[in-house]
Amino acid sequence: MQSKDRWTTSRTAVYNLGYHIIWCPKYRKPVLVGEVESRLTRLIHEKANELKCSVEKLEIMPDHVHMFIKTPPTLPVQFVVGQIKGYSSRILRSEFKHLKRRLPCMWTRSYYAESIGHISKETVRRYIENQKNK
Repeated sequence: MQSKDRWTTSRTAVYNLGYHIIWCPKYRKPVLVGEVESRLTRLIHEKANELKCSVEKLEIMPDHVHMFIKTPPTLPVQFVVGQIKGYSSRILRSEFKHLKRRLPCMWTRSYYAESIGHISKETVRRYIENQKNK
């Protein structure tokens, strides 16, 4: 039985796109603590809401961020990550002057992204292979 909570419906699509994303401060400096961590949490949620994305889970470690986010199909993952990193960097560096002194920029250029799905790739493979047999 399928749960309607599993997918989202728009005018033209039914989708369930989730990503596990990880990124780090420049030089993997352990600066994401205390007030910086609290403010970063709020900024990530603000930008995600603005983009019509849903942060399902967020853990901020001193030297990296783990986020599970669900996005609409109209937004490429690199756009979502770029928007969140850019927005949070600008505001954090303006509000916390020590970040500007310690880091030439807030985040590394890279990030890790993995798609997260409800159905395994083997199930999808079998489903597609069996379509002609129906």
